[in-house]
Amino acid sequence: MAKADITLRGRTFSIACAPGQEMRVQRLAEQLDARVGQISQAVGDIGDERLLLITALALLDELDSARRGVPARPDTEARAVEILLRMAGKVEALAARLEAEN
Repeated sequence: MAKADITLRGRTFSIACAPGQEMRVQRLAEQLDARVGQISQAVGDIGDERLLLITALALLDELDSARRGVPARPDTEARAVEILLRMAGKVEALAARLEAEN
């Protein structure tokens, strides 16, 4: 198994990948880091976990739209961030309730 060294929000990680895929993983990580930076600017300091959750959901939303052939709208990212922040808040509230029950 090969490894790719990537940087996300200033932190370096060593990620296992298939041999020959190191550069691809690094390029994808650069794109992810850029997207995380964009969303971070839009929502402010909300913590790395929430920020990565929102970024992942935004990317999956884009992927789903692309698969369905839905054209991107200029305000899509801002709307997605708003929706995903609400969703993340609900997930955190549910997690807190579950932790309190145990």
